Amino acid sequence: MTSSLPSSTQHRLQQLPQIPSVWEGDRRPFQGGSLGEREDGEAGECILWVDGTEGLVRSMDVIPETSGMETVVRTLIRAMEMPRSPAPPCRPQKIVVRNRELQFLLRGILQGLNINVEYQAQLPLIDELFRTFDTIDDHRPAPIPPAFDVPLKKLAREIWHLSPWEVLTDLDIIAIQIPTLEGVPPLYACVMGMLGEEYGIILYRSLESLKTFRAMAMGEDDNQCLEQVFLSQDCWFINYEAGDQGETLPRANPPFFPASQDNQATAIFGSIHPLEGIRPFIDEEEALAIYCALEGLAHFVKAHHGDFEAENVELITKEVKVKHPLKPKNTKEQLLVQLSTQPELTAEFLGQLGFDEEEEEDDDDLLEDDLIPDNSYMSLGMVPWDLVHSLRSSPMVHYQASEFRQKGDGMPVLMIQTSRPKAKDLIRRLQQEGEIAGLGFNAGRDCWTETRYDLGILKTGQDKLFLFGEFLLDAPAHRQAKKNWERRCRDTKGYCAVLIAMGVTGQSKGRPELRHMLGYFETRFLTPQELGLGTLRLSLGVDLDF
Repeated sequence: MTSSLPSSTQHRLQQLPQIPSVWEGDRRPFQGGSLGEREDGEAGECILWVDGTEGLVRSMDVIPETSGMETVVRTLIRAMEMPRSPAPPCRPQKIVVRNRELQFLLRGILQGLNINVEYQAQLPLIDELFRTFDTIDDHRPAPIPPAFDVPLKKLAREIWHLSPWEVLTDLDIIAIQIPTLEGVPPLYACVMGMLGEEYGIILYRSLESLKTFRAMAMGEDDNQCLEQVFLSQDCWFINYEAGDQGETLPRANPPFFPASQDNQATAIFGSIHPLEGIRPFIDEEEALAIYCALEGLAHFVKAHHGDFEAENVELITKEVKVKHPLKPKNTKEQLLVQLSTQPELTAEFLGQLGFDEEEEEDDDDLLEDDLIPDNSYMSLGMVPWDLVHSLRSSPMVHYQASEFRQKGDGMPVLMIQTSRPKAKDLIRRLQQEGEIAGLGFNAGRDCWTETRYDLGILKTGQDKLFLFGEFLLDAPAHRQAKKNWERRCRDTKGYCAVLIAMGVTGQSKGRPELRHMLGYFETRFLTPQELGLGTLRLSLGVDLDF
């Protein structure tokens, strides 16, 4: 680390007025609590520079404990030039520190600024500030009221192992009413986790809040605006985090993460309100309402697991009697919880995302174009061989097998990514059509613009041909992708695959992991001669003529 300031910085600091004051400076870890906890979960230390004469904190920073001494110097310069209000910019006559190494470092760096740097074993003002920090943390409310700590955490673990996000998406809203609890509004449960990005349950305290949040979130791309949208929610939440690492589940870049197998997950309870912001604790009334809602939801998911797995979007209702968690086991007092699916609300949210029901097409056309769902993401690429083996063995993936030669860097694939319901519909339709018999490209031509295309075509076991994409023949990106594709197909002796995945609206768009993959079809790569279609012409009616 350099031991001197740039001459321009020294000159700038020399222009500041020097006042007859003594400043205390130190860096030290917090003894516990959220004040010393950084957003990235790394242990933190605090740097403080305090004017002992005026009793003012001039600058403060929380840094990783691995940071070097230069961070203390940066905070000191900020204390001189840009102090916290109402302190004015200035230089002190004397600085007192309790670290010998820091004393010697500052003596060298502050040469020419006429500042005395002395060592002192005790720093009374900073010591008092840190005692105050610890007192503040000691008086923070418990995240869960003590009486509810055990029952709520036990219920949270049961829900974690139940994994409702395996059968419910964040669009499958469950309405919950608890008529025996006065003052608890109708709740709307939203289960998070099917995309593997974050696991939890949100209990919206009004339908208006749920609808408003979704409408606002869809219209914002800016992170700062999204934060404001997030804080506009009116809800309780339970969020699962990795207990040891402090990371939100799942961990970074796992090839596959089955949520129910992680034993370190811990539940975080809290509340969000437009006027409160995020509150990381709940009171007893809230704890009882959340307990009843989650217990009812768990019973609801268990009772209708088959319906949800089959994506039955019809209205389902159920009444559940929940035992009061704080009453003796032999008590007869029970709390009534009423639950129901909201198919119309789910359809409304799907419509907002652009997944409206598709119009029926003429099945008699030789080349049909109604197979691929609207708003799907498609790409030509490759999956490595270890992922191929995982796909073949995963019980969650529909698999069509072929015999091929494993050579090269991986299997050439056409990836089709859409929503989970659309992906399952696509897989079912392919099964009805006799799976996939082959995949190939065929020349196409627009006679009106003289544009040439590469038409991607799927052939099913029932000899039906489906158009899956139109690619500009001369587009450099497509030409390179197709070149790599054909090379890999030669390595596998003419075999390729079609991969169907969910997650088109999430962060996994274009980069699905194994948990997003629902269908994997190994098939043959068909040449234009094997397709036997010749060059297809685009007519004025946008139909392809032969």
